[in-house]
Amino acid sequence: MVKRAFSFINKEFSGLHQAAYLLGAFAFISQILGLVRDRLLAHAFGAGPMLDAYYAAFRIPDLIFIGVSSFVSLTVLIPFLAGRLDAEGKATESADTFIRSVTSVFVVSVTLVCGATFFAMPILAPILAPGFTSEQMTLLISLSRILLLSPILLGLSNILGGITQTFRKFVVYAGAPVLYNLGIIIGIVLFLPYAGLSGVAWGVVFGAFLHVLIQLPVAIKEKLVPKWTLRPDINIIRDVVGLSLPRTVALSASQFVSAALVAVASTFTAGSVAVMTFAFNLQSVPLSIIGVSYSVAAFPTLARFFSSGDTKLFARHMMTAARHIILWSLPAIVLFVMLRAQIVRVVLGSGGFDWTDTRLTAAALAVFVVSVLAQSLQLLFVRGYYAAGKTKTPLVINLVFSGITIVLVGILSQSFSPTEGWGEVMVHLLKIADLPGTEIVVLPLAYTLGMIGNAVALWIFFDKDFYEFSLRAERAFVEVAGASFVMGVVAYHLLNAIAPHIDMETFSGVFLQGAGAGIGGILAGICVLLIIGNKEIREIGGAFHTHIGHVRPVGAEKEEI
Repeated sequence: MVKRAFSFINKEFSGLHQAAYLLGAFAFISQILGLVRDRLLAHAFGAGPMLDAYYAAFRIPDLIFIGVSSFVSLTVLIPFLAGRLDAEGKATESADTFIRSVTSVFVVSVTLVCGATFFAMPILAPILAPGFTSEQMTLLISLSRILLLSPILLGLSNILGGITQTFRKFVVYAGAPVLYNLGIIIGIVLFLPYAGLSGVAWGVVFGAFLHVLIQLPVAIKEKLVPKWTLRPDINIIRDVVGLSLPRTVALSASQFVSAALVAVASTFTAGSVAVMTFAFNLQSVPLSIIGVSYSVAAFPTLARFFSSGDTKLFARHMMTAARHIILWSLPAIVLFVMLRAQIVRVVLGSGGFDWTDTRLTAAALAVFVVSVLAQSLQLLFVRGYYAAGKTKTPLVINLVFSGITIVLVGILSQSFSPTEGWGEVMVHLLKIADLPGTEIVVLPLAYTLGMIGNAVALWIFFDKDFYEFSLRAERAFVEVAGASFVMGVVAYHLLNAIAPHIDMETFSGVFLQGAGAGIGGILAGICVLLIIGNKEIREIGGAFHTHIGHVRPVGAEKEEI
């Protein structure tokens, strides 16, 4: 049994869909654990001021992680490291020097930044959450200081992740987020009763430690363990910084958007930060399973095609990934919108998380999830540009639309009224007109508009830069949109048909209603796609024909994913 487990870990996964499905499967497990994590927190605290402070405490550490640790991001490290392997794909002295240099400079940089931030938190906290009470502010500062350990650990894990991906150990790489969420759950279950939310924060740190630990054996085996050196190679650092800087700026802009959402939410009704975060985490489930998996799986092959000068195959591979992202994303959006109340109630509806919290979170989820396709395509386009060595275009687009999103947050929050204009239309459409705190919907609305604009701009520029991309992807969009519409109609009618026959006041009743409507809708959508002869459905069948259990282990003939 143990031998089989190690054999599975060392398998090489060939083919875009097989790799994407592997990553998607692990992303699904990680997201399930993430939902368990959120349910435990919702049960203990509900959507209230305590969780507002907890979720706000992540913003500064996350900004540091993006700002400093993007220096050791996978898209930066992998090309450098791969170019320093020998003809047989083994580590060389040059690869070891590279890892040592990057590790040493990163550790010094992130430690200095986190140390300075630790003492500056009393100044930064009121800027981050201007609407918090003094009690919330004290808690925010305390939790943020604990969480400052996570950028250090996750940055080290990024370095190890570069090694695991370079040597194609995708199982190890995909398993790290699973252990991260498991560590947080341990913090909630074991530490929360004794240390409150500080115990949960220490659980986050423990999860980050596990994120590092699972990948360490691969580095040891390949003789590329990150170590300290007093003499890092300055030329290596200069090259890495030059390549990572555009990505650092782009990702930092995205973190400023998140910080702006938290800052505005802190001025709304107590619990608004928690409601927004719960909704965002729920919409991240399809995003992680679909968008992240396909974009990560496609990246190595895109880089190989472009570096060999085969731009037609490069564009074709992008089109294949984009069409399959559309195939999975549009139905997911429709189902999440139609089943939003059932999803929120099943996942979070426990303990202190009451019906008002459920309805507000469901409304925010419905607006957030509309952007899942845009976010997924954005991830793919950015990796496509990075594979082609063109970092300027996605950087400029991301900066522009991050700025637009922040402006939209301000404009929409100031113009929103639940009793007139567009605000009245939204609250009635989302069925929350009778609730307090309906202003929360402006935050996912601003975010969704910004993400859609970002994806459309990337699509237009990518279509311009690479031959014949959009037309074939648009065909897939029309076909899947039609099937998704049928799926939504069927799911809606099944919701109403099932409700009179079950007890909607129980967990099992809500679950059965949502599951029955969802399964019925999915079957209807699949039937439509089969009837019209959708190409993507046929490709999925071909991918599963050569199933994961039959792929060759590492050491066989090399194939790019």
